[in-house]
Amino acid sequence: MLMSYAFSLVVLLALPFAGSCVAALLRENARNAEAWLAGAVALAGLILVASCYPQIVDGGVIRYTAEWAPELGLRFSIRMDGFAWLMATLVTGIGFLVVLYARYYLSPADPVPRFFSFLLAFMGAMLGVVLSGNLIQLVFFWELTSLFSFLLIGYWYQTAPARDGARMALTITATGGLCLFAGVLIIGHIVGSYELDRVLASGALIRAHPLYVPALALVLLGALTKSAQFPFHFWLPSAMAAPTPVSAYLHSATMVKAGVFLLIRLWPALGGTQEWLWLVGGAGLVTFIFGAFCACFQQDLKGLLAYSTISHLGLITLLTGLDSPLGQVAAIFHLMNHATFKASLFMAAGIIDHEAGTRDIRRLSGLWRFMPVTATLAMVAAAAMAGVPLLNGFLSKEMFFAETIEIHDNSLIDQALPYIVTLASMFTVAYSIRFIRDVFFGPPPQDLPRTPHEPPFLMRLPAGLLVLACLVVGVAPTMTVGPALNAAVRAALDAPPPPYSLAVWHGFTFEFFMSFVALAGGAAIYVLLRPYLLRGLDGPPLLRELSGRRMFDRVLVAISWRLARWLEGVFGTRRLQPQLQWLTIVAVTAAVSALFAVGLSVGNGSSSGPDLPFALLWVVGLACAVGAASQAKYHRVTALILLGGAGLVTCVTFVWLSAPDLALTQLVVETVTTVLLLLGVRWLPKRFEPAELNGEAGRVIRWYRVRDLLISLAVGGGLAALAYAAMTRPAPDSISRFFVENAYLKGGGTNIVNVILVDFRGFDTLGEITVLGVVALTVFALLRRFRPAPDSIPVPEQQRTQNLFDESLPEREKGAIVRDAMAVPALIMRLLFPVVGTMAVFLLLRGHDLPGGGFVAGITMAVAFLLQYMALGTAQAEERLRVLPVRWIGVGLLLAAGTGAASWLFGRPFLTSYFGYADLPLIGKVPTASAFVFDLGVFSLVVGATVLMLIALAHQSVRSHRIAAEQEAETPATAAGDAR
Repeated sequence: MLMSYAFSLVVLLALPFAGSCVAALLRENARNAEAWLAGAVALAGLILVASCYPQIVDGGVIRYTAEWAPELGLRFSIRMDGFAWLMATLVTGIGFLVVLYARYYLSPADPVPRFFSFLLAFMGAMLGVVLSGNLIQLVFFWELTSLFSFLLIGYWYQTAPARDGARMALTITATGGLCLFAGVLIIGHIVGSYELDRVLASGALIRAHPLYVPALALVLLGALTKSAQFPFHFWLPSAMAAPTPVSAYLHSATMVKAGVFLLIRLWPALGGTQEWLWLVGGAGLVTFIFGAFCACFQQDLKGLLAYSTISHLGLITLLTGLDSPLGQVAAIFHLMNHATFKASLFMAAGIIDHEAGTRDIRRLSGLWRFMPVTATLAMVAAAAMAGVPLLNGFLSKEMFFAETIEIHDNSLIDQALPYIVTLASMFTVAYSIRFIRDVFFGPPPQDLPRTPHEPPFLMRLPAGLLVLACLVVGVAPTMTVGPALNAAVRAALDAPPPPYSLAVWHGFTFEFFMSFVALAGGAAIYVLLRPYLLRGLDGPPLLRELSGRRMFDRVLVAISWRLARWLEGVFGTRRLQPQLQWLTIVAVTAAVSALFAVGLSVGNGSSSGPDLPFALLWVVGLACAVGAASQAKYHRVTALILLGGAGLVTCVTFVWLSAPDLALTQLVVETVTTVLLLLGVRWLPKRFEPAELNGEAGRVIRWYRVRDLLISLAVGGGLAALAYAAMTRPAPDSISRFFVENAYLKGGGTNIVNVILVDFRGFDTLGEITVLGVVALTVFALLRRFRPAPDSIPVPEQQRTQNLFDESLPEREKGAIVRDAMAVPALIMRLLFPVVGTMAVFLLLRGHDLPGGGFVAGITMAVAFLLQYMALGTAQAEERLRVLPVRWIGVGLLLAAGTGAASWLFGRPFLTSYFGYADLPLIGKVPTASAFVFDLGVFSLVVGATVLMLIALAHQSVRSHRIAAEQEAETPATAAGDAR
């Protein structure tokens, strides 16, 4: 039974990501299909979460673990306890309501598939955060939430506020995520494990360690930046440029809750110290006061809600920082309540914006007459935010007041804390009243972009359900959320929950008096501020000029522009040659300094003596390399030919030293690289060698050449000396014997090189092919925007002469000479396509036992496509061959990663391979290895990456020829105009 629940966690986590991929593939006008898909995914996730409730309500924990790199303490670990269940319910439940709301909020002209794809991906990342049982895994999903929130905030990227807000949110939260990662590494070092269960059980060990304070500071940087706590709060108001469904989901119920979730989750391990009390409690207190004060003076509805969110998150952080079990109870309870009333308020603000055409409070008034149902829902939610009795916000606010009354460290701030939070709560009431009074009451609005009216029922329904939850929880908390809250508290404290009460009425207590004073004082503050607010000034007095966003922009400009320009001016250059000089000089200096420290001596190992044929071979290679270097600047084609000669010498060297796999790889890579470089050299600006090198310029050029020669000799000679010193010593013990002995026994192959690549070091290979795919996409993107030098656009002189000759004869047409000369080679290249393709398949199939493999086969297959482009030209080749290289890259990555993930189904670590024999009829025993599927993924990705770069260069030729033809067409017209 537990296994079925554990599997449901895997499905719960994978479902949103799968839905995101499907949503991205739907057509642009599939608005209803997108909404149905996203809603079905969110609802299915909510049902899966609800089905786990019986297992966690009494303190149980559901776990699923798959080995990743167990030697490094890395496991794919999912765990659901009461606290994770509560957060997962918020993520999926409010996610479902937001999907329904977004269906009516978004315009049919918006790219709806992209929105729902990003939203589902964010849902999956957020579920990964709350369900992770491994801290490294948690950080991974943590950064994914930052990435997908960046995409969602910048959804309307055509507007500057959306771009700026997305960039700011990503910069702040992702930087905090890096700090969190560093803190997690320190915690793992202290505990000896990254598993959450081990970390939570090692609180005493962590707190007593000398690295506790650095670990705490780094973790707090991650949590406080994510939850928009002072002084990192300013990204959240800027993120209001996002569509309102994004704000209702990310900025009320999910993403901004991740930081306080992490604080509560790690409280058993990191809490209980003065550092925790002052750092966490201090940040929360300042944020609570600052956010409430600023919210009162915002003129944008979403801006008001953004600062109120900052304030309430500060309240939750303050409760966590008070460092008591009851403080955690109140923090969890308010986390639940805030998600419900704040999401409904954001939805109401979106409805007003959608139906009235503006969110500016200065233009809104009297909307009760036009949308009474929406106004009622918004007023109830705002009352819950203010802490009005019989609503859920009142209950958690009273628990908050009760906790502030308790003595924590008996400091001056601790003694004054009840009065401070009561004053801050007055501002909470004041901006809640302003939200109600200034928007829904007063005279009818004038000159609105649209005539306000009620939205469709289904657009209003999500806000209505959330407001209903505020009412039901406020009236009957014990019956509704009592068991779930108790389970969450038990899991968060990692201990039995302390005594607490969810009764609606506790009598005339001091905390009730604080609530009464906050309500009355908030009303008074609103009345006193109203004349100032009617002036229409945006932002709080005294702090209006102190803009966190402006400070962020200035720091960003100082670092990314001014500092970068200064460093470039001091150390950098736009020329490649000085950069390479600095690189080689630093490398030589590092090597020489090490040699001075330990010395360099020739070993006393035996030598077989010089091999004359081999030495002559390397003389040829050396001559080719020197010739390529000397001709590279002015004679590029000659340099490429000589470079190819040096590559072939390297290939023969591998054969000579009995390394056929390396030789085969070198040969095909050399072939493809030379052709691609020849295609690229065509578009470089022309360079002409000066006829004479006289005077000062000549002396400078000769000095440059001597300098470069000396640097080259130093580097080459140093490497040669180092290699000779190493090779004349006995070979040290290495792991090569392990590979030789276990290649067949554990990998099922006799080609040791291939078994290492796809089995023993498969994770390295997965990373390398991922990098290769990214590089190919980057090259393609850069070449799409590349514009060659003007002198490279016209056709070469030889081709121009041939075209003139063809056009001079009436029986010939332009390009006939080239077509005739290429007729036989083109035919041969076309006929070679199936031959080279078959050779590629042959190399792929034999690679596990004989020289070959996915990489060599992929390059060989790319050669087949390369020949077709050379034979037919770009246009005809793409008419006859539909390659789709990006899909080849995607399929390759999926095959390689899927092979590794499939091992989890059998309870083995990631990329564990299988080897056996299959008895096939009429054939007999056939060796089978799961590594072959991985190698097939390598093959697919290499083909796609290589062909993608080929297509990028080929399309450059097509574009340049089109530009040249347009220029030739314009020239006669210009000449005719001049003649007239």
